[in-house]
Amino acid sequence: MSTERSSPRYSSIDAWHAEDIAESIVEGQFAAVAAVMAARKEIAAAVVAMHARLQRHGRLIYVGAGTSGRLAEQDGAELAPTFGWPEERLVVILAGGKEARSRSVEGAEDDAEEGVSLISQHEVDAHDVVIAIAASGTTRFTMACLREAKRRGALTLGIANNSPSPILEEADHPIFLDTGAEPIAGSTRMKAGTAQKVALNTLSTSLMILLGKVYRGLMVDVRGANAKLVKRSEDILIQLTGRNREDARDALSSANGSIKVAVLLLNGCDLESAKQLLNNTNGQLETALRHLATAQTPKA
Repeated sequence: MSTERSSPRYSSIDAWHAEDIAESIVEGQFAAVAAVMAARKEIAAAVVAMHARLQRHGRLIYVGAGTSGRLAEQDGAELAPTFGWPEERLVVILAGGKEARSRSVEGAEDDAEEGVSLISQHEVDAHDVVIAIAASGTTRFTMACLREAKRRGALTLGIANNSPSPILEEADHPIFLDTGAEPIAGSTRMKAGTAQKVALNTLSTSLMILLGKVYRGLMVDVRGANAKLVKRSEDILIQLTGRNREDARDALSSANGSIKVAVLLLNGCDLESAKQLLNNTNGQLETALRHLATAQTPKA
């Protein structure tokens, strides 16, 4: 596997000066981003398929082991506070469970039976999207999860840094991140990990945009879970409506913190109609505002 082999470029890295070591590692990060750029068409196609599957139902399920699994878990953890993604529609299946979040769990990534069991326990079905990620593309736990999820009808994405590999061959949407050899042979927390992080950011953020959770470049489904986010909600509402902070606070209070509902309220809509409009438009604020404007326009 390319991620495991030694590179002549770095064969004497342990004898270099600190500045040269740092420069070479940073250089590798640029290569990681370039690998994601090369896979942008595959990523975009996967996002379109994810959007079709998750518009109203289904869960986003991340699967991985070791560094790949921890990166996947981190990506998923940001979706609820940033985009209001429902927590009940997010599942992270990490080899070794909670213990593996901060340390290696010996043998967990090789436990294929556990992978199948966890997919079954979570009752994965055709409404769901499963993102399976492994630098090697061969991890037994991750492969078992992907195969069982696919057997149950879920849409499957496979992200790997080696090709050919089983994950890329068997996923509905394979995404190959060609990062090559690492500065330290086999240390896939480096270039491979960076590329995986960028790819996951791109997948999830693009999906949230298509789902209507971003409007005019603003996170209109952000949750006001702390003082900073409450203020951000107010600022977004002020920017979108031109109203003052007091009006924004009152509208957010009436809307139970929903920026989208508050925008409609400040545009003359009543609470129940605002909720219904957003439901009818799959949460697309721009479409809801257009419908509201049409309804408010006097007939000739």
